[in-house]
Amino acid sequence: MTDADRTRAETEPDAPVEAERSLAPLMGATYVVAGIAHFLIPERFAEAVPPSFPRPVGLVYLSGVVEILLGIGVAIPRTRRVSAWGIVALLVAVFPANVHLARSETLNDLVPEPLVAPARLAALVRLPFQGVLIGWALRYARADEAELTAAEA
Repeated sequence: MTDADRTRAETEPDAPVEAERSLAPLMGATYVVAGIAHFLIPERFAEAVPPSFPRPVGLVYLSGVVEILLGIGVAIPRTRRVSAWGIVALLVAVFPANVHLARSETLNDLVPEPLVAPARLAALVRLPFQGVLIGWALRYARADEAELTAAEA
């Protein structure tokens, strides 16, 4: 933490400090790994795409590319804000697939019989957890926005 960060933390207790940002690279790595997984097992991810959506495998590849790019972007301070907003948009966009996976019988075909119940529970828990992930991304998007506003004043 720099002296400027310490001073700002003392005078503005709600102001983000560099120590809080240390999780941005972790967030980035998480999305990069998830994006790569889209290319390793695209058919599995395509099963989660609601049937009303066109070209499920194409959407899986597209979302994989987006996850990789946004993951890299959120790890870089210069592109963190816009990438964090992109992650929020991505999480909102893929929410229908998560709902479909949790509600449909798709899991029966994706996992062995003894794991269907735990997989369904995990799919259901993932739905509200999506809000946690959105909140995490918003923290970086809004923190950087607040810094830009303060710098312009």
